[in-house]
Amino acid sequence: MNTAQPTVWTGTVSDEQQAKVPWVVGVALVLGVSLWMGPYMGVNVVLLPAKTALLAGDGKASVVAVLSTSAMIVAAIANIIFGALSDLTRSRFGRRSPWIIGGSVLAAAAMMFVSWAPTVPLLIVGWCVYQCFLNAIVAPLIAVITDRTAPKFRGTISAMYALGYSVGIYGGQMIGARFLTDQSMGFTVLAVLTLIGGPLAALIMREGSSLAMPRKRFTAQMFWEHFSFPTRHCRDYYLALFGKFLIVAAKFAISGFQLYILTDYMMQSADGAKHYVSVISMCMMVTAIAMTVIAGPISDRIGSRKIPVIACSLLVAVGSIIPFFSNDPKMMIAYALVAGTGMGAYNAVDQALNVEVLPSKDTAAKDLGILNLANTGGQVLGPVLAATLINMFGYHALFPLAAVCSLLGALLIVFIKSVK
Repeated sequence: MNTAQPTVWTGTVSDEQQAKVPWVVGVALVLGVSLWMGPYMGVNVVLLPAKTALLAGDGKASVVAVLSTSAMIVAAIANIIFGALSDLTRSRFGRRSPWIIGGSVLAAAAMMFVSWAPTVPLLIVGWCVYQCFLNAIVAPLIAVITDRTAPKFRGTISAMYALGYSVGIYGGQMIGARFLTDQSMGFTVLAVLTLIGGPLAALIMREGSSLAMPRKRFTAQMFWEHFSFPTRHCRDYYLALFGKFLIVAAKFAISGFQLYILTDYMMQSADGAKHYVSVISMCMMVTAIAMTVIAGPISDRIGSRKIPVIACSLLVAVGSIIPFFSNDPKMMIAYALVAGTGMGAYNAVDQALNVEVLPSKDTAAKDLGILNLANTGGQVLGPVLAATLINMFGYHALFPLAAVCSLLGALLIVFIKSVK
């Protein structure tokens, strides 16, 4: 019997075609993800609020709200559009690399525009343009897991993606804080990191040509398939989406009010709160990175995505309820250790689960972009629900809310049928 592999790349890799873990792809993802996430966090958390305060003065809170809302809308739309365009791209450099490289160049330029912006309206325009081009990196880069990794190794490669994500989140904030008194230099350093991230990732992973892949003629059906929400074979896809949405909401319900929990619920002074915020952040960073390294390979070894994701969600629920029983600030450290362990492991395996519930490999980047809306939506809904319950019942109600959201997210994952 003829066992030769097909010579035309179909956009995916089977277990039979890939005998070893594709470490080169994993390294490209670690660097590519950390070099877009780090600059984004450094600007978004540190430098952008500082610049906004200089331009808007006492109105800075309102401007930050406008920046956040407009950026969220632009990012959500751009993620889906650039994901769909990369799915359709046919070039000698592949489907993803042209967008990853182009997005890096244009996002870096937009970041420098934000640094220069002399007025609030131009700052908002610049930040929205940056968000648009940033998602030209984000959507195609995550689809590399689908394209270049066999199912049996996706836990490990998903963990490497999550490692880059974690390094970027915490490292970017540290870099941004270092340049708080020299914002122009900080923007420049972070723009340079953005500029080199995409090309470096593309150079390492060396994506093959997609010219031999079938081209799709533009029709109404093709447009609907590539630029709309999935409507066929998508039950498990939407269970994963809403499960992720609730688990992210659980995390941000607490993290979004972390400072106020320490000052208003645990009665800490400003100095005390500053100390505990630093300790909590360190605990979350260490547990996230440690569990990222461990959880992905374990998921591959046991051949399961659902079990690790469900277990991680339960850990987040357990950690979230701990501060309910005492207003001792050490309870927040316990929360950080337990929930941080759960979220670190969850992030490591979540992308592998997402990849395996995709309705179609032909629209992978677009569909992963839609799944990413669960992150954005959860970050918004969590604090909104938390604020409502705090106003009605006080801070005690915040912790059961987060625990229930995480448990409901785990329950939705339980009902997924197509993935073990």
